[in-house]
Amino acid sequence: MFRNTFEKSPGHRTPERATRPGQVLAAVAVVQFMVSLDLSVVNLGLPQIGAALGFSEVGLTWVIHAYALTFGGLLLLGGKLADRYGRKRVLLFGLALFGLASLAGGFAQEAGQLVAARAAQGVGAAALAPAALSLLTSTFPSGKERVRAFGIWSATNAAGGALGVLIGGLLTEYASWRWLMFVNVPMAAGALLLARRSVGSDVGAGLRGRPDVLGALLATAGLVTLVFGVVRTDRHAWGSVVTITTLAIAVALLAAFVYVERTTTRDPLIRLGLFTNRAVAGANSYNLLLGAAMASSFYFASLYLQRVLGTGPARTGIEFLPFAFGVIVGAVLAIKSGYRFSPRTLLVAGGLLTAAGFAWFGLISADGSFHADFLGPSIVTSIGFGLCLGPVVSLATAGVSAHESGTASGLLASSRQIGASLGLAALGTAAHRRTGGVATPEALNDGYALGMTLGAALLLGAVLIAAVILHKTPLDG
Repeated sequence: MFRNTFEKSPGHRTPERATRPGQVLAAVAVVQFMVSLDLSVVNLGLPQIGAALGFSEVGLTWVIHAYALTFGGLLLLGGKLADRYGRKRVLLFGLALFGLASLAGGFAQEAGQLVAARAAQGVGAAALAPAALSLLTSTFPSGKERVRAFGIWSATNAAGGALGVLIGGLLTEYASWRWLMFVNVPMAAGALLLARRSVGSDVGAGLRGRPDVLGALLATAGLVTLVFGVVRTDRHAWGSVVTITTLAIAVALLAAFVYVERTTTRDPLIRLGLFTNRAVAGANSYNLLLGAAMASSFYFASLYLQRVLGTGPARTGIEFLPFAFGVIVGAVLAIKSGYRFSPRTLLVAGGLLTAAGFAWFGLISADGSFHADFLGPSIVTSIGFGLCLGPVVSLATAGVSAHESGTASGLLASSRQIGASLGLAALGTAAHRRTGGVATPEALNDGYALGMTLGAALLLGAVLIAAVILHKTPLDG
């Protein structure tokens, strides 16, 4: 039998009403499906969004950055709020804000308005994602049930991506890019009603002190400034006064964040001692590099199909399906293999397989085709990625006390989003430099190929982390 949703632990009050594990799993799966769908559905419409709202080539990446940075920068605060005020309450707030921001984004008339709406979406996601994952972690703390639960979580994550690319292509070509935002509204409303009915009430951990909002703002401002500095290298050289000054400000803001976390009289955003947990530190480092590579791959692959091969949005969505369903296959393999192999072993295997797929993607040709240049590497990459999803979540929350489960969950999701934004900024800038500012299919192909190759290098770094840092964790048998 599954264990009870909420277990008694020091500093944790008994919930008003316990929820059966199956209900929690269903609610979390719907939330994860929605978040995953939103991430993938936007990529297919980027060329049309850029043309409609007047984005520049590099400026278009801010449709991704605005969401990823607010999401990643505020996730720790979201996890802390979930621990303090109750997972259900924070989850419902996040769903409401996410839906309203999606509605506003669909009506955007200027580039700045869409970027602002995407940033607000990120704030909502920063509240709902750690609350949902914390519910899953506390409900399934160990054993085969935990492996199965995180496998289902990974599968719904992949299913959202699978339908996202298909729906994104169809909506962009036959309706309007605006429906890429509008489509979230009914899903957010439905998820809110489901969570309200199926997730039991909880009153939080009753932690002392006020949340460290200043720390969250410093972290977010530092990350935004860092990405802005990297992206602006398309206009200002790395050694220029503008770039050096911008990056120095980013470092100062992030250093101030660390100082505040160590000295604040409020409840710290994150207890720095949490990183002494080898599994937490290693899994988040791995996750950051994984997020950097995967976000960049979706960006480059979508633009390669549309701008180099001339594929329409709807067909691009269909051609992305093998990639998305490959992630589901990898997630299912992780469930079955998780009973026999340690999470570390699966991370090494999945990372190597994903790196091989990226290296294969690096061989794309301007006069290539879907079958010759895209199908094979997309299958290899996606299966490897699916193998990694469940194990990295399981490791990142291993050995963490109940009252910090929300913080650990927020940290994991934060590292993925921060990695996504930093990776896209760095690899996107490198790809743009390789093109030399020329938008011919040949030049664009060279840039996208370089970005994919650099993604393979990031994955090899992640494998090294798994092999060295995660050599012994609480979940290893």
